[in-house]
Amino acid sequence: MRRSKGPRFHTGKPVRARKARTLHSSRLNVNGSWAMESRHICFCAAIYAKENLLNNVLSAIPPDLNSDEWIAALPRALVAGFVKTDKDFQERAQTSGTTVTFVIIEGWVLTVASVGDSRGVLESAEGTIYYLSADHRLDVSEEERERITASGGEVGRLNTGGGTEIGPLRCWPGGLCLSRSIGDLDVGEFIVPVPYVKQVKLSSTGGRLIISSDGVWDALSAEAAFECCRGMPADAAAAQIVKEAVQGKGLRDDTTCIVVDIQPPEKPDPPKPHVKKHGKKVFKNMFRKKTSESSSHSGKEEYSEPEVVEELFEEGSASLSERLDSKYPVCNIFKLFICAICQVEIKPGEGISIHAGAKDSRKLRPWDGPFLCSSCQEKKEAMEGKRLSGDIVVEVNSHTSRELISTLKSSNRLQLRRPLCPKEKKNSLPSSRDATKSLRKTSQQAT
Repeated sequence: MRRSKGPRFHTGKPVRARKARTLHSSRLNVNGSWAMESRHICFCAAIYAKENLLNNVLSAIPPDLNSDEWIAALPRALVAGFVKTDKDFQERAQTSGTTVTFVIIEGWVLTVASVGDSRGVLESAEGTIYYLSADHRLDVSEEERERITASGGEVGRLNTGGGTEIGPLRCWPGGLCLSRSIGDLDVGEFIVPVPYVKQVKLSSTGGRLIISSDGVWDALSAEAAFECCRGMPADAAAAQIVKEAVQGKGLRDDTTCIVVDIQPPEKPDPPKPHVKKHGKKVFKNMFRKKTSESSSHSGKEEYSEPEVVEELFEEGSASLSERLDSKYPVCNIFKLFICAICQVEIKPGEGISIHAGAKDSRKLRPWDGPFLCSSCQEKKEAMEGKRLSGDIVVEVNSHTSRELISTLKSSNRLQLRRPLCPKEKKNSLPSSRDATKSLRKTSQQAT
Protein backbone atom coordinates (compact mmCIF):
# COMPACT_ATOMS: atom_id res chain seq x y z
CA MET A 1 0.00 0.00 0.00
CA ARG A 2 1.26 3.44 -0.88
CA ARG A 3 1.34 5.61 2.20
CA SER A 4 -1.01 8.59 2.04
CA LYS A 5 -0.29 12.02 3.43
CA GLY A 6 -1.79 12.62 6.83
CA PRO A 7 -1.48 14.50 10.11
CA ARG A 8 1.41 14.67 12.56
CA PHE A 9 1.25 13.05 15.99
CA HIS A 10 2.56 13.93 19.41
CA THR A 11 2.16 10.83 21.56
CA GLY A 12 2.68 10.89 25.29
CA LYS A 13 4.33 7.96 27.01
CA PRO A 14 1.68 5.58 28.42
CA VAL A 15 1.00 6.42 32.05
CA ARG A 16 0.13 3.27 33.97
CA ALA A 17 -1.01 3.05 37.56
CA ARG A 18 -1.90 -0.64 37.50
CA LYS A 19 -2.19 -3.78 35.36
CA ALA A 20 -2.87 -2.58 31.80
CA ARG A 21 -0.38 -2.93 28.94
CA THR A 22 0.01 -0.65 25.97
CA LEU A 23 1.51 -0.79 22.49
CA HIS A 24 2.60 2.02 20.22
CA SER A 25 3.88 0.79 16.88
CA SER A 26 5.47 2.68 14.02
CA ARG A 27 6.33 -0.50 12.10
CA LEU A 28 3.24 -0.19 9.92
CA ASN A 29 3.22 1.50 6.56
CA VAL A 30 0.53 3.80 7.95
CA ASN A 31 0.63 7.08 9.81
CA GLY A 32 0.29 5.58 13.29
CA SER A 33 -1.12 2.77 15.43
CA TRP A 34 -1.74 2.34 19.14
CA ALA A 35 -3.25 -0.39 21.29
CA MET A 36 -4.20 -0.84 24.92
CA GLU A 37 -4.68 -4.22 26.59
CA SER A 38 -6.12 -4.49 30.10
CA ARG A 39 -5.68 -7.98 31.51
CA HIS A 40 -7.56 -10.10 34.01
CA ILE A 41 -6.05 -13.07 35.92
CA CYS A 42 -2.53 -12.51 34.53
CA PHE A 43 -0.60 -10.75 31.76
CA CYS A 44 -0.37 -13.77 29.41
CA ALA A 45 -3.29 -12.84 27.14
CA ALA A 46 -2.30 -9.16 27.07
CA ILE A 47 1.28 -9.99 26.11
CA TYR A 48 0.14 -12.47 23.45
CA ALA A 49 -2.23 -9.91 21.94
CA LYS A 50 0.51 -7.28 21.95
CA GLU A 51 2.88 -9.61 20.09
CA ASN A 52 0.43 -11.12 17.58
CA LEU A 53 -2.69 -9.02 17.01
CA LEU A 54 -1.09 -6.49 14.70
CA ASN A 55 0.37 -9.13 12.36
CA ASN A 56 -2.89 -11.09 12.35
CA VAL A 57 -4.81 -8.00 11.26
CA LEU A 58 -2.33 -7.13 8.51
CA SER A 59 -2.27 -10.70 7.17
CA ALA A 60 -6.03 -10.48 6.58
CA ILE A 61 -5.68 -7.50 4.23
CA PRO A 62 -5.07 -8.33 0.56
CA PRO A 63 -1.81 -7.01 -0.94
CA ASP A 64 -1.47 -4.34 -3.62
CA LEU A 65 -4.37 -2.17 -2.49
CA ASN A 66 -4.41 1.58 -2.87
CA SER A 67 -5.02 3.70 0.23
CA ASP A 68 -8.81 3.91 -0.16
CA GLU A 69 -9.14 0.15 -0.74
CA TRP A 70 -6.87 -0.58 2.24
CA ILE A 71 -9.00 1.58 4.52
CA ALA A 72 -12.19 -0.09 3.24
CA ALA A 73 -10.74 -3.57 3.90
CA LEU A 74 -9.52 -2.69 7.40
CA PRO A 75 -12.78 -3.21 9.42
CA ARG A 76 -13.15 -6.76 8.09
CA ALA A 77 -9.46 -7.50 8.68
CA LEU A 78 -9.75 -6.28 12.27
CA VAL A 79 -12.54 -8.78 12.93
CA ALA A 80 -10.50 -11.62 11.41
CA GLY A 81 -7.36 -10.57 13.29
CA PHE A 82 -9.10 -10.37 16.67
CA VAL A 83 -10.77 -13.78 16.22
CA LYS A 84 -7.55 -15.47 15.05
CA THR A 85 -5.61 -14.01 17.99
CA ASP A 86 -8.23 -15.30 20.42
CA LYS A 87 -8.41 -18.74 18.78
CA ASP A 88 -4.63 -19.20 18.70
CA PHE A 89 -4.24 -18.07 22.32
CA GLN A 90 -6.98 -20.40 23.56
CA GLU A 91 -5.20 -23.32 21.89
CA ARG A 92 -2.36 -22.68 24.36
CA ALA A 93 -4.83 -23.69 27.12
CA GLN A 94 -4.27 -20.66 29.33
CA THR A 95 -7.13 -19.08 31.23
CA SER A 96 -6.21 -15.39 31.26
CA GLY A 97 -8.03 -12.80 29.20
CA THR A 98 -7.62 -9.21 28.09
CA THR A 99 -9.58 -6.27 26.78
CA VAL A 100 -8.22 -4.50 23.70
CA THR A 101 -8.66 -1.05 22.18
CA PHE A 102 -6.75 -0.91 18.90
CA VAL A 103 -6.29 2.33 16.92
CA ILE A 104 -4.93 2.77 13.39
CA ILE A 105 -4.65 6.08 11.55
CA GLU A 106 -4.05 5.98 7.79
CA GLY A 107 -4.07 9.34 6.08
CA TRP A 108 -6.90 11.29 7.67
CA VAL A 109 -8.96 8.20 8.54
CA LEU A 110 -8.94 6.93 12.12
CA THR A 111 -10.12 3.35 12.77
CA VAL A 112 -10.77 1.91 16.23
CA ALA A 113 -11.53 -1.72 17.11
CA SER A 114 -12.36 -2.69 20.68
CA VAL A 115 -13.46 -5.53 22.93
CA GLY A 116 -14.07 -5.07 26.65
CA ASP A 117 -14.20 -1.87 28.66
CA SER A 118 -11.03 -0.03 27.62
CA ARG A 119 -12.14 2.83 25.40
CA GLY A 120 -11.01 5.53 23.00
CA VAL A 121 -12.47 9.05 22.83
CA LEU A 122 -11.64 11.88 20.41
CA GLU A 123 -12.07 15.61 20.93
CA SER A 124 -11.91 17.58 17.70
CA ALA A 125 -10.23 20.97 17.52
CA GLU A 126 -13.62 22.66 17.55
CA GLY A 127 -14.48 20.96 20.86
CA THR A 128 -16.83 18.14 19.80
CA ILE A 129 -16.36 14.80 21.58
CA TYR A 130 -16.62 11.55 19.59
CA TYR A 131 -16.93 8.16 21.31
CA LEU A 132 -14.95 5.67 19.23
CA SER A 133 -15.52 2.40 21.10
CA ALA A 134 -18.23 0.44 22.88
CA ASP A 135 -18.46 -0.59 26.52
CA HIS A 136 -18.92 -4.38 26.61
CA ARG A 137 -19.74 -4.65 30.30
CA LEU A 138 -22.87 -6.70 30.92
CA ASP A 139 -24.35 -3.96 33.09
CA VAL A 140 -24.39 -1.67 30.05
CA SER A 141 -25.70 -3.77 27.15
CA GLU A 142 -29.03 -5.60 27.24
CA GLU A 143 -28.36 -6.90 23.72
CA GLU A 144 -25.14 -8.57 24.87
CA ARG A 145 -26.90 -10.11 27.88
CA GLU A 146 -29.54 -11.61 25.59
CA ARG A 147 -26.86 -12.94 23.23
CA ILE A 148 -25.03 -14.72 26.05
CA THR A 149 -28.16 -16.34 27.50
CA ALA A 150 -29.24 -17.43 24.01
CA SER A 151 -25.82 -19.09 23.60
CA GLY A 152 -26.16 -21.12 26.79
CA GLY A 153 -24.53 -18.83 29.36
CA GLU A 154 -26.10 -17.39 32.49
CA VAL A 155 -26.05 -13.74 33.54
CA GLY A 156 -26.39 -12.66 37.16
CA ARG A 157 -24.69 -11.01 40.10
CA LEU A 158 -22.50 -12.77 42.65
CA ASN A 159 -24.68 -14.64 45.12
CA THR A 160 -23.29 -14.44 48.65
CA GLY A 161 -25.87 -16.82 50.09
CA GLY A 162 -29.34 -16.30 51.42
CA GLY A 163 -30.46 -14.76 48.14
CA THR A 164 -28.23 -11.70 48.51
CA GLU A 165 -26.58 -10.61 45.25
CA ILE A 166 -23.75 -8.08 45.03
CA GLY A 167 -21.48 -6.47 42.47
CA PRO A 168 -21.84 -6.03 38.71
CA LEU A 169 -23.64 -8.42 36.39
CA ARG A 170 -21.44 -11.36 35.43
CA CYS A 171 -21.68 -14.29 33.05
CA TRP A 172 -21.48 -17.81 34.43
CA PRO A 173 -19.53 -20.04 34.45
CA GLY A 174 -16.48 -17.92 35.10
CA GLY A 175 -17.93 -14.78 36.63
CA LEU A 176 -16.58 -12.37 33.99
CA CYS A 177 -18.38 -9.03 33.89
CA LEU A 178 -17.54 -8.48 30.19
CA SER A 179 -19.25 -9.95 27.15
CA ARG A 180 -16.26 -9.63 24.81
CA SER A 181 -12.53 -10.17 25.29
CA ILE A 182 -9.53 -12.07 23.97
CA GLY A 183 -8.74 -15.27 25.86
CA ASP A 184 -10.84 -16.36 28.86
CA LEU A 185 -10.85 -20.04 27.87
CA ASP A 186 -12.45 -21.14 31.16
CA VAL A 187 -15.44 -18.82 30.87
CA GLY A 188 -17.11 -20.04 27.69
CA GLU A 189 -17.04 -19.21 24.01
CA PHE A 190 -20.08 -16.98 24.28
CA ILE A 191 -17.50 -14.43 25.47
CA VAL A 192 -16.50 -13.46 21.95
CA PRO A 193 -13.47 -11.60 20.51
CA VAL A 194 -15.47 -9.89 17.72
CA PRO A 195 -14.66 -6.18 18.03
CA TYR A 196 -16.82 -3.12 17.74
CA VAL A 197 -15.27 -1.14 14.87
CA LYS A 198 -15.65 2.54 14.05
CA GLN A 199 -14.02 4.66 11.35
CA VAL A 200 -14.03 8.46 11.18
CA LYS A 201 -12.40 10.95 8.86
CA LEU A 202 -10.50 13.48 10.93
CA SER A 203 -10.79 17.22 10.69
CA SER A 204 -7.83 18.91 9.04
CA THR A 205 -7.50 21.05 12.15
CA GLY A 206 -6.60 18.03 14.29
CA GLY A 207 -7.71 17.04 17.77
CA ARG A 208 -6.80 15.03 20.85
CA LEU A 209 -7.28 11.27 21.31
CA ILE A 210 -7.48 9.63 24.74
CA ILE A 211 -7.18 5.82 25.02
CA SER A 212 -7.75 4.63 28.58
CA SER A 213 -8.63 1.57 30.59
CA ASP A 214 -11.76 1.23 32.69
CA GLY A 215 -10.09 2.61 35.80
CA VAL A 216 -10.03 6.03 34.14
CA TRP A 217 -13.55 5.98 32.68
CA ASP A 218 -15.11 4.70 35.92
CA ALA A 219 -13.77 7.81 37.66
CA LEU A 220 -13.97 10.48 34.94
CA SER A 221 -16.40 11.40 32.21
CA ALA A 222 -14.95 12.12 28.77
CA GLU A 223 -15.63 15.83 29.28
CA ALA A 224 -13.81 15.82 32.64
CA ALA A 225 -10.84 13.92 31.18
CA PHE A 226 -10.33 16.42 28.37
CA GLU A 227 -10.92 19.42 30.61
CA CYS A 228 -8.45 18.40 33.33
CA CYS A 229 -5.56 18.26 30.85
CA ARG A 230 -6.47 21.10 28.53
CA GLY A 231 -3.46 23.05 27.32
CA MET A 232 -0.98 20.39 28.46
CA PRO A 233 1.36 18.47 26.14
CA ALA A 234 0.54 14.80 25.57
CA ASP A 235 2.93 13.41 28.21
CA ALA A 236 1.69 15.70 30.96
CA ALA A 237 -1.92 15.22 29.87
CA ALA A 238 -1.82 11.43 30.31
CA ALA A 239 -0.25 11.79 33.75
CA GLN A 240 -2.85 14.35 34.81
CA ILE A 241 -5.76 12.15 33.68
CA VAL A 242 -4.44 9.17 35.68
CA LYS A 243 -3.86 11.42 38.70
CA GLU A 244 -7.42 12.75 38.55
CA ALA A 245 -8.84 9.24 38.20
CA VAL A 246 -6.88 7.85 41.15
CA GLN A 247 -7.79 10.81 43.34
CA GLY A 248 -11.44 10.38 42.44
CA LYS A 249 -11.90 6.65 43.10
CA GLY A 250 -8.58 5.36 44.34
CA LEU A 251 -6.34 2.75 42.74
CA ARG A 252 -8.84 -0.11 42.59
CA ASP A 253 -8.63 -1.17 38.95
CA ASP A 254 -6.64 -0.85 35.74
CA THR A 255 -5.81 2.84 35.46
CA THR A 256 -3.80 3.50 32.31
CA CYS A 257 -3.89 6.28 29.74
CA ILE A 258 -2.39 7.21 26.37
CA VAL A 259 -2.86 10.70 24.93
CA VAL A 260 -2.25 11.37 21.23
CA ASP A 261 -2.33 14.91 19.85
CA ILE A 262 -3.26 14.97 16.16
CA GLN A 263 -1.99 18.03 14.32
CA PRO A 264 -2.06 19.25 10.72
CA PRO A 265 1.02 18.45 8.63
CA GLU A 266 3.57 21.17 8.26
CA LYS A 267 2.87 23.35 5.27
CA PRO A 268 5.63 23.94 2.72
CA ASP A 269 7.48 27.19 3.24
CA PRO A 270 5.96 30.09 1.27
CA PRO A 271 8.12 32.30 -0.95
CA LYS A 272 10.48 34.16 1.37
CA PRO A 273 10.58 37.72 -0.09
CA HIS A 274 8.53 40.13 2.01
CA VAL A 275 6.81 37.38 4.05
CA LYS A 276 6.38 38.02 7.76
CA LYS A 277 7.08 35.26 10.24
CA HIS A 278 4.07 34.17 12.26
CA GLY A 279 5.96 32.59 15.17
CA LYS A 280 3.79 31.76 18.17
CA LYS A 281 0.62 32.86 16.40
CA VAL A 282 0.82 29.83 14.10
CA PHE A 283 1.12 27.47 17.08
CA LYS A 284 -1.81 29.08 18.89
CA ASN A 285 -3.99 28.79 15.81
CA MET A 286 -2.92 25.21 15.08
CA PHE A 287 -6.17 23.72 16.40
CA ARG A 288 -8.42 26.65 15.42
CA LYS A 289 -10.95 26.07 12.69
CA LYS A 290 -10.17 28.08 9.59
CA THR A 291 -12.64 30.78 8.60
CA SER A 292 -13.58 31.42 5.02
CA GLU A 293 -11.49 34.60 5.14
CA SER A 294 -8.33 32.93 6.44
CA SER A 295 -8.53 30.11 3.89
CA SER A 296 -8.96 32.27 0.81
CA HIS A 297 -5.43 33.36 0.04
CA SER A 298 -5.02 34.24 -3.61
CA GLY A 299 -3.04 31.75 -5.63
CA LYS A 300 -2.36 29.40 -2.69
CA GLU A 301 -3.48 25.79 -2.59
CA GLU A 302 -5.18 24.79 0.68
CA TYR A 303 -5.79 21.37 2.22
CA SER A 304 -8.83 19.53 0.92
CA GLU A 305 -9.62 17.60 4.13
CA PRO A 306 -12.95 18.40 5.78
CA GLU A 307 -13.15 20.87 8.64
CA VAL A 308 -15.34 18.59 10.76
CA VAL A 309 -15.01 14.95 11.80
CA GLU A 310 -16.98 12.71 9.44
CA GLU A 311 -18.23 9.29 10.56
CA LEU A 312 -17.52 6.69 7.85
CA PHE A 313 -18.24 3.26 9.33
CA GLU A 314 -19.67 1.69 12.48
CA GLU A 315 -20.48 -1.95 13.24
CA GLY A 316 -20.78 -3.81 16.52
CA SER A 317 -22.53 -7.09 15.73
CA ALA A 318 -21.08 -10.18 17.39
CA SER A 319 -22.05 -12.37 14.41
CA LEU A 320 -19.15 -13.48 12.22
CA SER A 321 -21.57 -14.20 9.38
CA GLU A 322 -22.44 -10.51 9.30
CA ARG A 323 -18.99 -9.09 9.99
CA LEU A 324 -17.07 -11.18 7.43
CA ASP A 325 -19.66 -10.83 4.66
CA SER A 326 -17.86 -8.21 2.59
CA LYS A 327 -16.11 -8.76 -0.71
CA TYR A 328 -12.50 -8.18 -1.59
CA PRO A 329 -11.66 -6.04 -4.61
CA VAL A 330 -11.78 -8.00 -7.88
CA CYS A 331 -8.02 -7.64 -8.31
CA ASN A 332 -7.59 -9.78 -5.15
CA ILE A 333 -10.15 -12.44 -6.00
CA PHE A 334 -7.74 -15.31 -5.21
CA LYS A 335 -7.79 -14.23 -1.57
CA LEU A 336 -11.33 -15.63 -1.50
CA PHE A 337 -9.89 -19.18 -1.48
CA ILE A 338 -8.15 -18.58 1.84
CA CYS A 339 -9.85 -18.95 5.23
CA ALA A 340 -11.26 -15.54 6.09
CA ILE A 341 -9.98 -15.85 9.67
CA CYS A 342 -6.74 -17.85 9.88
CA GLN A 343 -5.60 -17.24 6.27
CA VAL A 344 -4.97 -20.96 5.62
CA GLU A 345 -5.29 -21.98 1.96
CA ILE A 346 -8.53 -23.83 1.24
CA LYS A 347 -8.63 -26.66 -1.30
CA PRO A 348 -11.68 -27.34 -3.52
CA GLY A 349 -14.43 -28.98 -1.51
CA GLU A 350 -12.84 -28.20 1.87
CA GLY A 351 -14.09 -24.67 2.40
CA ILE A 352 -17.22 -23.85 4.37
CA SER A 353 -19.17 -20.81 3.26
CA ILE A 354 -20.08 -18.42 6.05
CA HIS A 355 -23.52 -18.32 4.45
CA ALA A 356 -24.19 -22.07 4.16
CA GLY A 357 -22.50 -23.18 7.36
CA ALA A 358 -21.80 -26.62 5.88
CA LYS A 359 -19.27 -28.24 3.61
CA ASP A 360 -20.00 -28.07 -0.10
CA SER A 361 -18.73 -30.87 -2.32
CA ARG A 362 -18.80 -28.64 -5.39
CA LYS A 363 -15.79 -26.70 -6.54
CA LEU A 364 -15.53 -23.45 -4.61
CA ARG A 365 -16.82 -20.42 -6.46
CA PRO A 366 -15.95 -16.82 -5.54
CA TRP A 367 -19.59 -15.83 -5.16
CA ASP A 368 -20.13 -18.55 -2.52
CA GLY A 369 -17.58 -16.98 -0.17
CA PRO A 370 -16.08 -15.83 2.04
CA PHE A 371 -15.00 -19.24 3.30
CA LEU A 372 -13.76 -20.72 6.57
CA CYS A 373 -11.60 -23.76 7.24
CA SER A 374 -13.18 -26.49 9.39
CA SER A 375 -11.34 -25.35 12.52
CA CYS A 376 -12.49 -21.74 12.21
CA GLN A 377 -16.02 -22.93 11.37
CA GLU A 378 -16.07 -24.79 14.70
CA LYS A 379 -14.98 -21.60 16.43
CA LYS A 380 -17.72 -19.63 14.69
CA GLU A 381 -20.41 -22.15 15.64
CA ALA A 382 -19.35 -22.11 19.29
CA MET A 383 -19.36 -18.31 19.39
CA GLU A 384 -22.87 -18.25 17.92
CA GLY A 385 -24.18 -20.86 20.36
CA LYS A 386 -24.66 -23.59 17.74
CA ARG A 387 -22.68 -26.18 19.69
CA LEU A 388 -21.55 -26.66 23.28
CA SER A 389 -19.28 -23.78 24.16
CA GLY A 390 -16.69 -26.03 25.80
CA ASP A 391 -16.25 -28.29 22.78
CA ILE A 392 -12.93 -26.95 21.53
CA VAL A 393 -9.50 -28.42 20.90
CA VAL A 394 -6.53 -27.23 22.93
CA GLU A 395 -2.89 -28.25 22.61
CA VAL A 396 -0.80 -29.37 25.57
CA ASN A 397 2.56 -27.60 25.60
CA SER A 398 4.90 -25.73 27.92
CA HIS A 399 2.31 -22.99 28.38
CA THR A 400 -0.56 -25.27 29.39
CA SER A 401 -2.05 -24.53 32.79
CA ARG A 402 -1.84 -27.60 35.05
CA GLU A 403 -4.56 -26.09 37.20
CA LEU A 404 -6.89 -25.79 34.19
CA ILE A 405 -6.31 -29.40 33.10
CA SER A 406 -6.78 -30.69 36.65
CA THR A 407 -10.03 -28.74 37.05
CA LEU A 408 -11.45 -29.96 33.76
CA LYS A 409 -10.48 -33.57 34.45
CA SER A 410 -12.13 -33.51 37.87
CA SER A 411 -15.37 -32.25 36.33
CA ASN A 412 -15.26 -34.75 33.43
CA ARG A 413 -14.87 -31.86 30.97
CA LEU A 414 -11.57 -33.08 29.50
CA GLN A 415 -11.16 -36.07 27.22
CA LEU A 416 -7.94 -37.41 25.72
CA ARG A 417 -7.86 -37.76 21.95
CA ARG A 418 -5.40 -39.92 20.02
CA PRO A 419 -2.51 -38.04 18.36
CA LEU A 420 -3.09 -37.03 14.76
CA CYS A 421 -1.35 -39.12 12.10
CA PRO A 422 0.99 -37.26 9.69
CA LYS A 423 -1.68 -37.09 6.97
CA GLU A 424 -4.23 -35.65 9.40
CA LYS A 425 -1.71 -33.12 10.68
CA LYS A 426 -1.04 -31.98 7.13
CA ASN A 427 -4.72 -31.27 6.53
CA SER A 428 -5.40 -29.68 9.90
CA LEU A 429 -4.85 -26.14 11.09
CA PRO A 430 -1.34 -25.96 12.57
CA SER A 431 -1.05 -25.00 16.22
CA SER A 432 1.81 -24.82 18.70
CA ARG A 433 5.02 -26.38 17.39
CA ASP A 434 5.88 -28.11 20.60
CA ALA A 435 2.47 -29.76 21.00
CA THR A 436 2.77 -33.40 22.00
CA LYS A 437 -0.85 -34.49 22.11
CA SER A 438 -4.35 -33.09 21.61
CA LEU A 439 -7.09 -32.68 24.15
CA ARG A 440 -10.79 -32.15 23.58
CA LYS A 441 -12.67 -30.21 26.18
CA THR A 442 -16.32 -31.24 26.35
CA SER A 443 -19.23 -29.73 28.25
CA GLN A 444 -22.00 -31.73 29.86
CA GLN A 445 -25.33 -30.01 29.47
CA ALA A 446 -27.30 -29.72 32.70
CA THR A 447 -30.44 -31.78 32.72
